[in-house]
Amino acid sequence: MKKRQFSALVGVTLLFGGVAAGCSSDQETGQTNIGDEAPTEESIEVSTSSAVTVLGEDYTFPNKIEGMPSKLSEFEDLEIGSFETSDGVKLSYWTAGTGDPLILLPGWSGNGAHLLNVMYLLRDDYRVYTLDPRNQGLSEDVEYGNRISRYATDLKEFMDHLDVKSADFAGHSMGAAMLWSYIDLYGTQGINKVAFVDEPPVIVPTPGMTEQEREELSVPFESSEQLQDMISSVDFSVMDSSNTPYSENTASLSNQFANNDMDYLIRVMYNHGTNDWRDVIENKIDVPTAIFTGELSIYVENQRWIHSAIPNSTLYVYTEEEHGDHSLMEKNPVKFTEDLQEFLDR
Repeated sequence: MKKRQFSALVGVTLLFGGVAAGCSSDQETGQTNIGDEAPTEESIEVSTSSAVTVLGEDYTFPNKIEGMPSKLSEFEDLEIGSFETSDGVKLSYWTAGTGDPLILLPGWSGNGAHLLNVMYLLRDDYRVYTLDPRNQGLSEDVEYGNRISRYATDLKEFMDHLDVKSADFAGHSMGAAMLWSYIDLYGTQGINKVAFVDEPPVIVPTPGMTEQEREELSVPFESSEQLQDMISSVDFSVMDSSNTPYSENTASLSNQFANNDMDYLIRVMYNHGTNDWRDVIENKIDVPTAIFTGELSIYVENQRWIHSAIPNSTLYVYTEEEHGDHSLMEKNPVKFTEDLQEFLDR
């Protein structure tokens, strides 16, 4: 097996976030996990409640970790809200803390539960928000709008809903692609600082791409056809990033409450995989930028390329001992939040 083919086989389980746990095929079209009533104008203005209230019960984490909540209710200011997009989709978000706004975007199949540790560790210094993209987590399942450009518009409308004029942002995996699309469509106005976590700028080679470019960017797939074949053949239900106490806790919380439906999750994959973000990265990012990756990530080399393409950016490369793979922010939230906060505080 050629090196790139092997990387593609491994990469398909990491490319979109690598946390597709708790998936089912039982949900009906348009089902949402927070309630079925359309939000009124009044509820849009005041739409957050405690997480325990929204989820309907408390939750005890499987691992007790010093300095972290042992139960969901111990994260006292964690709230969950929702809003309706311009195309009629009810999206959910998790929020906690006080201070300047920081918006987190999870990778494919991820949601606020997966980033709960990060939110908890940053809550004293920021008002932290995590948006569940459409068809993920607690947000509504829909058959339409499953393009990265629409996800970027959802982000813009989320900011409008919050009346946030400017914020810091961090996007993991597909969440970084959402930010690249946002910047492409709306520019960097409203973005103070931004962090991208282990997302390749090119997933399948574009026409005219040289072999040298493909090697430099560590393009994980030979073609869009190979990407489609891999998506069709891999059992995403066995994907799991839960191999530290931190990530076991957050994955178990997601499994308990976010009943993702693979039929809906998979709808965005092909669009996500066939974008080329190099022009945005090279020409449109003019705000302070951090890039996070790790020695165990198959994308470490293209993260170095992103670092070289964005002037004055900061690159963080985690070691194997620091759980430096695609899911580093879940597996090692203490180091990630320390590094992110150091970057944001400059």
